[in-house]
Amino acid sequence: MYENSFPNKRFKHTIEFLKKHVSNSETVLDLGVVNPFTKIMKDHGFIVENTKGEDLDEDTSTIKNANAEVVTAFEIFEHLLSPYTVLKAIKGDKLVASVPLKLWFSSAYRSKTDMLDRHYHEFEDWQFDWLLEKAGWKIIDRKKWTNPPKKLGIRPILRHFTPRYYIVYAERI
Repeated sequence: MYENSFPNKRFKHTIEFLKKHVSNSETVLDLGVVNPFTKIMKDHGFIVENTKGEDLDEDTSTIKNANAEVVTAFEIFEHLLSPYTVLKAIKGDKLVASVPLKLWFSSAYRSKTDMLDRHYHEFEDWQFDWLLEKAGWKIIDRKKWTNPPKKLGIRPILRHFTPRYYIVYAERI
């Protein structure tokens, strides 16, 4: 998954934000399959269960049947056709979620080799806020950060100034 570009900066910001809002004693359901960030959460003492790779647009049973107090979704919602349905299915009262922000100078991400690795949504911060609020969540805290690549060019320069990631902590209303 991260053969040439392990996202150290994104993972650092994400774990710091998660630790700020979630206690190690709270159980976590992480949307998405086990991944390198799952290990980071466990290494920081979090009790984490992941979804099993099911199509969350079609099957929210794992989410509905989970007893987790907190749900995390790191770079998941942009892949779903209907993130609203998933957000409504969550039983827990706390959500920590991040999305890559829409970049006005770049088209939506689409892998040519992996049908699941495509962005259906590329959010602006206000769109993600609205989605969460409409689905019954109140945003308590939020943070954005840039992610400039180590390349030359117009886009890499713009990524030094344009926030690329957006993370929120929200509670069920």
